[in-house]
Amino acid sequence: MRKLQASFVSIVFLLVSTYAYSSEIGNKMKVAGEFQVKLQPMDSYAKGIEGINLGRMSIDKTFSGVLEATSKGEMLSAMTPTKGSAGYVAIEQVIGSLSGKEGSFVLQHFGTMNRGQNNLVLEVVPDSGSGELTGLSGKMLIKVENGKHLYEFEYELSEK
Repeated sequence: MRKLQASFVSIVFLLVSTYAYSSEIGNKMKVAGEFQVKLQPMDSYAKGIEGINLGRMSIDKTFSGVLEATSKGEMLSAMTPTKGSAGYVAIEQVIGSLSGKEGSFVLQHFGTMNRGQNNLVLEVVPDSGSGELTGLSGKMLIKVENGKHLYEFEYELSEK
């Protein structure tokens, strides 16, 4: 029974992590897929004191699935001396197609970790959509499972 259960979990994970999906929830759409990310340290203006480590990094992503896009952005972070406590903010511009519509939009990140408890918010910056993505609003959830970066994006595209 355990072997069957483990196999089922492996298959479900494989399907979720490699298969992009979309569904409609009222006027909102929910899509999911995978992304690759490359972070590179950059020179920081501010330096931390009293055990605080401040950092700055460039972000380069490639999204696959219903969101076929690349993004570039920057992240600022603060690591505290307390294990598992940190924070970051980031801005990235996403360029490509979402459910077959071409354009770009900006994602704003706000993340904190309080002694290992994560809180992460990614939202589309209002009025940042361009091209066929003008009027886009939404929130994105990102997670890492078995070394793979996954996203779930719930969005709405209003007529302007």
